[in-house]
Amino acid sequence: MTMLNPKKGRLLVAEPSILSDDSFNRSIVLLTEHTENNSVGFILNKPLSYSINDLLPEINCFFNIYQGGPVEQDNLYFIHRIPQLLADSIEVANGVFWGGNFKQLKQLLNEGLLQETDIRFFLGYAGWDKNQLNTELQENSWFVAKNDFENIFSKDEETLWKNKLLQKGGAYKLWANAPNNINLN
Repeated sequence: MTMLNPKKGRLLVAEPSILSDDSFNRSIVLLTEHTENNSVGFILNKPLSYSINDLLPEINCFFNIYQGGPVEQDNLYFIHRIPQLLADSIEVANGVFWGGNFKQLKQLLNEGLLQETDIRFFLGYAGWDKNQLNTELQENSWFVAKNDFENIFSKDEETLWKNKLLQKGGAYKLWANAPNNINLN
């Protein structure tokens, strides 16, 4: 299988070797930025136990919030697939966009014009300094995968990591079916 390089729009899939890392255990990270100097992404499969309304009561919307990563966890971020409705959106890849005009977003949410399959909210983000991500890739903390999902927002976060491991094949198939707590096995 061909090794992919990190690139904006690709996925970082946590290797089974980092199962003891609380932040990234069984994580899938969408890279929203990857340059020579840094990388930024959001963990797609770590839902939190509260909604956008819990954080911003003026927004009458109950879409789930996700743990985006360990950096700046007191900030709210979002990715979406509705750039035609949100000015200043930054294209990531494959019809996925990052950020945009928050005032417009609040209005769309309050008017009930968006579906959960259009947008995902995150507290914090995952970030890497120059060469940090490459070092982690060489240490087998991650492998890079294509974002080949038709709509990443409609995927079941509980099976996202497992399915990427099954897709990679080989020994990864064993890890895909391992229990969440391998000490209980």
